[in-house]
Amino acid sequence: MSFPKYANIIIDISHEKVDRLFQYRIPDRLLGQVEIGCSVDVPFGRGNTKRKGYVIELSDETNWDEDKIKEIISLSEGIDTAEDISIKLAAWMKRYYGSTMIAALKTVVPTYKKQKRQVHKFVSLRLPEREAIDAYNESVRKKQKARERILKELLENPSERIPYGLITSKLGVSAVTLKSMADTGMIRIEEEEYYRNPVAATSDRYKDKVLSPEQQNIVDTVKRDYDEGKRDTYLIHGITGSGKTEVYIALIDDMIKRGKQAIVLIPEIALTYQTLMRFYRHFGDRVSVMNSSLSPGEKYDQMERARSGDIDIIIGPRSALFTPFPNTGIIIIDEEHESTYKSENSPKYHARETAIYLSGLLPDGAAVVLGSATPSLESYYRALNGEYHLFELNRRLTGGTLPRVEMADLREELRCGNRSIFSRRLQELMNEKLSKGEQAMLFINRRGLAGFISCRSCGHVFKCPHCDVSLSEHRGGRLVCHYCGHEEIRPKVCPKCGSKYVSSFRAGTEQIEDEVKKFWPSARVLRMDADTTRTKGSYDSILSAFSNKEADVLVGTQMIVKGHDFPDVTLVGILAADMSLYASDFRASERTFQLLTQAAGRAGRGSKEGNVVIQSYDPEHYSIQTAARQDFKAFYEEEIAYRDLLRYPPISHMMCVQIQSKDEDAGMKYASRFRAMMEGKRVEGAIFIGPALAPIARINDVYRMAIYVKHDDYDKLVMLKDALEGYVKELEQMGELKGVVTQFDFDPMHG
Repeated sequence: MSFPKYANIIIDISHEKVDRLFQYRIPDRLLGQVEIGCSVDVPFGRGNTKRKGYVIELSDETNWDEDKIKEIISLSEGIDTAEDISIKLAAWMKRYYGSTMIAALKTVVPTYKKQKRQVHKFVSLRLPEREAIDAYNESVRKKQKARERILKELLENPSERIPYGLITSKLGVSAVTLKSMADTGMIRIEEEEYYRNPVAATSDRYKDKVLSPEQQNIVDTVKRDYDEGKRDTYLIHGITGSGKTEVYIALIDDMIKRGKQAIVLIPEIALTYQTLMRFYRHFGDRVSVMNSSLSPGEKYDQMERARSGDIDIIIGPRSALFTPFPNTGIIIIDEEHESTYKSENSPKYHARETAIYLSGLLPDGAAVVLGSATPSLESYYRALNGEYHLFELNRRLTGGTLPRVEMADLREELRCGNRSIFSRRLQELMNEKLSKGEQAMLFINRRGLAGFISCRSCGHVFKCPHCDVSLSEHRGGRLVCHYCGHEEIRPKVCPKCGSKYVSSFRAGTEQIEDEVKKFWPSARVLRMDADTTRTKGSYDSILSAFSNKEADVLVGTQMIVKGHDFPDVTLVGILAADMSLYASDFRASERTFQLLTQAAGRAGRGSKEGNVVIQSYDPEHYSIQTAARQDFKAFYEEEIAYRDLLRYPPISHMMCVQIQSKDEDAGMKYASRFRAMMEGKRVEGAIFIGPALAPIARINDVYRMAIYVKHDDYDKLVMLKDALEGYVKELEQMGELKGVVTQFDFDPMHG
């Protein structure tokens, strides 16, 4: 068996330098031992200084003069550093999910460019008191008013340092005067670096809550396992309001006492504010946050705070998993069922599997805790099969019961002459709750004014000219594509038949907001969707205003129904329950059940009884029926039977080979060649589907095709991926794949 002779190596894995590769020869004694992801000692620079490097690629060929290529000295020995762990994780992601090593490494290494540190400046008296008095008297005599003011202030507070900004603003002393006084030895100007902290300080400290027996059992079990050296994965299936966050806090408390750090993942930025405040009120400034709304300086400082041990807990979306803590002891993934934990960019990693693998790379290992009221079928299936340790929390901490859920059949509403967005029962409950001063949330899984615009005469739907999706109507007569951002003015007549009967399916968040104001003019309404949360701090300000009862009704998309806790919300209206039910996606029923259950769980979280109205055109569907009963197990049994029948995840694994091309015919041609190549490998048990156009066939003028391969053995799919990568590389070297991009998605979240 022949082994690659050369290794492409990086010396510095800071994000800006990961593309700088240096090629080394692999000595005969190390052939077969040098692998992608391992660390090696190499001679570097003119002086051949021994440096540690990391193997990114292996090759049989070189573009350099053979005599000028240096040789690897040896494999590195010693304890794995944070950099070693990052490289090994990136190598695993490249192999497990399919991507280049550089792309995987850029995902794992925090992409926060070095920023200039912030400083606090202070001014203090440098002269002995007697000399300072003489200097003050001289400034009075010479009418040097600025020097007089500052010397007077410093003489009155000789042992204190006065903030520089206070002197320049309140005393009106210029920076030039201060520098002159410092240069002559009268005063001392000191600078202290500090970290930017995106968390607003609060004195509202969190009161420790006594855990229920069920909660305490979870904490005790995880602690006992950790004491015994077990580093397991735990799934907490807890109904909405059952106190999963209290369990997380208790577990983190224990880890901090052990000298460990904690990573808490949340599915999206909208959940940051409430989650952060709960942790901050308990742990104070030892907790910080990482998300896309932070400035580059804030992001950089949070990474530095983590490295230096200035914080113990980081909270953020999936990228927070790569926080460079020196001693991570626990990784918590809240709302673990959410699809946002799966990256849409290569490598298309899932935070759950990546966290579990990372926990095994850490020097002492880490416990991984998954939590959800509606676990993903993958996690629940693995828990039932013994891969994860399953815990159940079946009662609300308040002692209250789950909300009362009612169905509203929109077909019957229409037959009875009700053409409004709101069913008659929802209108009754809105009147009742608002009259009592209680709050309501109205949820629909769509933003803008309308789902789509169409001609009522010929049925023509207005679509984006660059993507295979319909345009949504927004205020001002704008039609907007939510994929590429294309905008156009809504036409007055149909371009296909000339009819003036152009109208919209009005079921967007803006339309609902307008309708609420018409039905209940005195109600104060807030809207929360991707359009109202574009600016920094907008999430927090909307949620804070609603929490402080500055509004009666919150209208929104998915982001309002996930994880939020508002004690005065006693009514949730789900306006179009089946909008996500018939998507061309094998997970559509699961996603619908999760959304409805999570939405219903927002009602009645305080001491008052909660009501939920689910409006649907298909109220008999099992996902809607089981969501109304908050019966996860019944839904799981029904859904897993369909997955078993069709060999979909989690029963079987699935790889999607995605082909993108601006030329549809060329893309489909190569997709067919790729399928033929993989079939030629004759992998027993593999099921091939396609190639076919993806559910959204075109985005931004790029056509998208897909081949699906199902197999019970994940490693067999990885083997097929490896073979296809080699085939693609051959075609690229021959110049046959111009304009064609190939990507891999294992156990995809969509399609």
